[in-house]
Amino acid sequence: KNKIVLDLCAAPGGKSTLLANYFNEGLVVSNETIKSRNAILVENITKWGSDRVVVTQNDPSHFKALPNFFDLLVVDAPCSGSGLFRKDPSAMDGWSTDLVALCAQRQQRILADALPALALGGTLIYATCSYDPQEDEHIADWLVNEMGLTPQVIDINNYEGIVETAAPISKAPGYRFYPDQIRGEGFFIAAFKKEKSLPASYIPFKTKEASLEKLTKKIQEQLVPHIALDANTTTFLQSGMIKAIPAVFESSILQLASQLYIKKAGVSVGEIKGQDFIPAHELAVSYLPLSTFNAIDLDKEQALSYLRRAEFNCSGKKGWNLMRYNGLGLGWAKILPNRTNNYYPQEWRILKA
Repeated sequence: KNKIVLDLCAAPGGKSTLLANYFNEGLVVSNETIKSRNAILVENITKWGSDRVVVTQNDPSHFKALPNFFDLLVVDAPCSGSGLFRKDPSAMDGWSTDLVALCAQRQQRILADALPALALGGTLIYATCSYDPQEDEHIADWLVNEMGLTPQVIDINNYEGIVETAAPISKAPGYRFYPDQIRGEGFFIAAFKKEKSLPASYIPFKTKEASLEKLTKKIQEQLVPHIALDANTTTFLQSGMIKAIPAVFESSILQLASQLYIKKAGVSVGEIKGQDFIPAHELAVSYLPLSTFNAIDLDKEQALSYLRRAEFNCSGKKGWNLMRYNGLGLGWAKILPNRTNNYYPQEWRILKA
């Protein structure tokens, strides 16, 4: 409960959404350094609908500015990719022993930068999609012998197909997954506990709270008729957009914003323009309550037309309407006297269906 989790190399977002579901009373910080991959991450986190995820775009070294902040650190490190050879044989073309050595150095750098942000007693989950011991068991030895972490046994409940290994020096347990023995691609995973403090001399690169502002009383009053947020949710402004976050994590998110580049925090609810409330697409696909909005249930063909941003007809009340299919929110449409405007995001539209 109330755990704060960092998924350090998060794109495209599968691990972060899994973590958000598992820690459904916690907060997940989902980080991706590469801008193009970060955009994909934001899209997938948005579609998942949780208000308990913050997406950041930072180098791992920036997290030194948040010592002992996270209860769990997940590092699915960039690697040479040998575990993906079955899925993508072309990956073999770029593989080399030099690439393995380079990746091992990069993995150590990422871990050394991020570990100061892990709280004492916190857990590191380290993973790669590589089979090479230099990137797997040798990194486990380095984490134990150089970084002072304590290896942890994972209870795999005698799951058939998982191959248990041990690091050559520390004997830290690791777990290998091969695509001929399990459903999925090849990867390695190991867990460690942080029981000793690590030095972290670092000058924060950012000192302001990233334009996260509390709502004015006027905006709060204007928002009330449009969405029924409970006392467990708080709101703030970011670049003019109203955001909703769990109230229990307000101070934590402000602390994150003071040190990191935040690309997405919580759920974008919408914006006030004059006397009008313009709902955000994120609100339509979120877990937040939407009972104050009129909803229209579409059939399959209508839903596909809507997701293509094609013209479609539906009847409903004048103004903003939530489009749904099988009870799930798809997005917004605005019904006017002589037409229906489709507000599904242009960049997310379905091109083939």
